[in-house]
Amino acid sequence: MGFLDKLSSTKRPQPGTTVAPASQVRVALLSLNRPSAPYQIVDGTSERVDLIAEWKIVDAQWYEIFAKAGLSKVFKISLKLDETNHAVRASDREYSVSWSAGVPSLSLSATAFKGQQQSIQFGTAYAFTEELEPGQVYNYRFDTREIKGPIQEAVTSCGWTYQGVAFGKL
Repeated sequence: MGFLDKLSSTKRPQPGTTVAPASQVRVALLSLNRPSAPYQIVDGTSERVDLIAEWKIVDAQWYEIFAKAGLSKVFKISLKLDETNHAVRASDREYSVSWSAGVPSLSLSATAFKGQQQSIQFGTAYAFTEELEPGQVYNYRFDTREIKGPIQEAVTSCGWTYQGVAFGKL
């Protein structure tokens, strides 16, 4: 792994890893979806990409957690499978979130970001609990590596390269 690979979030498969067909890479990525994960991977056809990985900010099970955490920025990863080069090209995009009565409203940030990003948002709050005792009412940590890490692992285990794209076409 070179210096530029680190900057671009590029991950390469181990030497000798068998290269899987694109259909298997897509299945491997979609299999990362699970109810307990704070992110989801969905079809990206509407945005002219193959897949999109994003926080489950509008999922009923998760939006209360995100709202209590006061999450103000979210990001998603657009993924495009390049079968010729056996690479999944990935571009991060950041959005701002505003909350109204605990319901999320997504809006594009005034300062647009496209490229590769690592961010962590975390916090905790203490108040009176349901038992009327002081205690921790929530504790959260949202880390972009929670999304990128499993995606990179799924891609490289299929013999493909996860190629972060900061400039140029996805």
